Order: sequence, then structure tokens, then C-alpha cells
Amino acid sequence: MKRRNFLQYAASSLLPVVIDGFGARALGRSSSFISSLVNLAAASDRVLVIIQLQGGNDGLNTVIPLDQMSVYTSASFRKNIAIPEDKVLRLKNYPGTGLHPSMTGLQQLFNDGKLSIVQGVSYPTPNFSHFRASDIWMTAVDSTQTADSGWAGRYLDKRFPGFPANYPTAQMPDPPAIQIGYVAATTLRGASDSMAIVLQDPDTFARLVGDKPNAPVTNLTGYVGQQIEFIRQQQASSVSYAGQIKTAAGKGKNLATYPTSNSLADQLKIIARLIHGGLQTKVYYVTLGGFDNHAGQVVATDTTTGTHANLLKALSEAILAFQTDLAQLKLEDRVVGMTFSEFGRRAISNSSYGTDHGTSAPMFVFGTAIKSPMVGKNPNLSDLDNNNLKMQTDFRQVYAAILTDWFGTDASTETASLFRDFPVATVFRAPAVVTGNEPLSDVGKLYPNPASDVVILESDWLNQGIKSLQMANMQGRFIGVDASRPTAKSLQLDVSKLPMGEYLLRVETAQGTLSKRVMVVR
Repeated sequence: MKRRNFLQYAASSLLPVVIDGFGARALGRSSSFISSLVNLAAASDRVLVIIQLQGGNDGLNTVIPLDQMSVYTSASFRKNIAIPEDKVLRLKNYPGTGLHPSMTGLQQLFNDGKLSIVQGVSYPTPNFSHFRASDIWMTAVDSTQTADSGWAGRYLDKRFPGFPANYPTAQMPDPPAIQIGYVAATTLRGASDSMAIVLQDPDTFARLVGDKPNAPVTNLTGYVGQQIEFIRQQQASSVSYAGQIKTAAGKGKNLATYPTSNSLADQLKIIARLIHGGLQTKVYYVTLGGFDNHAGQVVATDTTTGTHANLLKALSEAILAFQTDLAQLKLEDRVVGMTFSEFGRRAISNSSYGTDHGTSAPMFVFGTAIKSPMVGKNPNLSDLDNNNLKMQTDFRQVYAAILTDWFGTDASTETASLFRDFPVATVFRAPAVVTGNEPLSDVGKLYPNPASDVVILESDWLNQGIKSLQMANMQGRFIGVDASRPTAKSLQLDVSKLPMGEYLLRVETAQGTLSKRVMVVR
């Protein structure tokens, strides 16, 4: 077959050799607070790094509730995979919560005030399919809806309208987003095109920037292998932004020592180098796979070791090296990173030393901009929903924090990116002020939130009785709701008849006033 004919044939085939994931084109807040954030990203050139933990990470063996070890280690819960209490890594100022013993890097970042743990992250009516759950997290839709674009892609699309046809420009000469991986994530897809260029892997990057020679493929031999390698080279050299990437890679460097044999570290090392080299890319996307541990999650003779421990070690060491590199390069104030996984695992382990698909799990957000080390509190292991941990935070509240408090978007951009306005998770701020000088209380747990039928407030303060209860909309108008007391420490509200929107719940008790935002959805 002639090379020209082969190229024409291969161009229409689904070969995993593309640099761009879509083919032909390579590619109620206070007004004063919002005003101070508008266009903040453009002024300070802020960067977001998204780390996908592919497969569904077991959050309960990642962030461990030291205040409930008797339940956690019991035979009926997860004795066969539980981490021994004396092995759990302690966290500064949070004696009731710890990390898996493999996560010394993230422990250091947490204790240094550079890591936020967002507890109990999920969404209403969660899905247990890897594909569908990933799609929900990437597109930021309700579980009953679908979308072709991603939350970060919609943000970038609004920020850089007309991409890719109208770019590069003098103001934005570089790609809005870069992903390292074979398949372009929906997260980065805008209204009609991906906002990212995709590098297959660190080796592809090394060959693109000239760090490595263009070696022949090793998985295919003979004439076909040579032709596919030729396509790889042609695609790499024809990427619209290849020149900018090469220039940035040439100018940039790494100062920290990264762990070896660590695929995530290899990816983050590239990102640090490109940022230091002056690339103006706003969002980077990387992946660490292998978290679908239905069996053999731990070694039976030592539960601190095994597949999950190795993954958490890789994650922790890679992020610490990356953050250290950014600090030494004097870039750490410009970069924030976040992790996500398509779902958590069941609270109760299975008999195969593993965990099955579950719902809520913690997210990590890291960087010097962190203001709240812990958002939410440990899940209640004695109050499960069909063996699943109950949701405390909707994942889109974390996205709202990224968009609003990190990138400095206005309300309309955040709403367009997430399809509606979500309460902002307090990762980058102290508890928000809603009325007067009264902050939203961190005492107590409110779930599910957003809610459609009922919402439950749990707090030890309720045990002493309730003096008054008020529900108000964001215009300050009081709303009547039916309330009941399932237990002495809980309050249940019927929100099924309330219009969709955001409300403020204020409950006065003998010990103080509980103030919580409630999001009602349908």
C-alpha cells in the first residue's frame, strides 16, 4: 500500500494515535466579594490542574474517621481491609480524622495548610456505572440529564469564544487546556469543540519537544508499524500549538526531585515545566487509573499494603513533588489542583478483601490558596444509605468554588458552566456571610444538599432543644416549612413544595445558632 493511500485510510480509522481527542482540529454571594474576583484569573494567570482517579476511589480507606474506629474496624463493617488505628497518619488540628499510612506527602501538605479535604462529595441519585458516573462528573449534570460539553470546557469556551477557529491570538497564543492521555475527556469539551490539545503520554511529549528521538513503535512491527509511527510524527509536527509547547518546554525546568516509576508524577512534572516555561494554558488534565478494587485491595496479612496503598502512595508522592517544584520555581501561588473519582466505594467491604461501587467520597484540593483545611466532617458510619456513605457536598459546589473563588468568574459564567448556580464550597474562603455578620455555622451536618424532597440537619446542639426555626429565601422573605424531629439530635424539613432555589436555614438552640444554606432542586 502506498504511503498516501495508507494515510488516507488511517485518517478515517479509530487508531489511538491522535494528539487531539476530536480529530481534525488539534486541538447568593455578596456583590463586593464578587466584584473583587471578576477577571481575577486574567490578571493573575491562574492555573487549574485536574487529577482524575479513574475507577472509583475508596474514600473510607483514604480519609479515615479516627473518631469511629470501633465501627470502622468491626467484623460487620470492614475488618478485613481496615487500616489499624496506630498506622493512620494524623492531621494537624483534626484529631478525629487521619490519612492512609501511604499518604505522607498529602499529610505534609495538609499540615502546611496547602491541602483541603472536602468530605462526603457526591450528587443526588448517584449512578454506579463507571461510564455514566464519569460522564456526570465531567459534564456536571444531574443524574437524570445528559450533556455533550464539560464543565471546564464550557468555562473555557466562554472565556475564549470562537476557539479553535479564531485562535491562536496575540492575547492567547497557547491552548486553553492540555490533557495527557489517549482519550480526550469530556470535561474539557466546549459547545462544539474540545478546548484542549491532547498529548498521549509523557513519552509523546518528550518526542514532541525533542527530549527523545522518534523511536519506532514497539507494539507493532513491519510495514504497518512504520506507517503508524509516521502518522504519529506527522500529527505531532502538525499540531497548531506544537511550536508554543516546544518553546515553553525549552524555557521551562524542574527543580524538585520527582518519584520514579510513577505515571502521575511524570505527568505533573511536564505541567510544572510548561507553566515555568511561560505557557498560558489555564487547565491541565491528567489521570491515575487502577482504583476499581473489587478484590485484593489490601494484602490480607497487612492491610496497610496492597493495590490501593500503592495507588495512594503514587498520588501523594506525585502531588507533593509537584507542589514542591512549584514552590521552588516560585509558581505555587498561581496553581491549584483538585482530584476527583467517578464514585466512592461501599462503606462495608466484601469478602474478597475489596470494595464495591459506592457513592460519596472525599475530594482533595491543593495549593497555597486553601483557606478551609476540612470542608464537612467525617461521614457517620452508623447512619448509612443502603451500605453507602451519605452525601454532604454536591461535587458541583466544589466546581463552583474553583470557578468563583479561584478563576474569579462572575455569576453568569458560573451558571453557564454548571447549568445553574450552586452554593460555593468553602475551600478558598472562611464561612460565607449571609445576613449581618453571622457566618454559616460549621457545627452540624446538612444532607442531602441540594435536596428535592426532604433535608436533614444533624447536630449535637439540637439535643438541648430548639428555640426558633427560620427558613428564608435569598430576598430575605421567610418561608414556611414542615419540620419534624426524627431523633433528639436531628431535624427534618419538608422542602418538596418549595420553588427551586437557594435558602437560608437558621435554627436557634441553647448552645448557639445553626445557619446553613439549602439548595432546592428538581
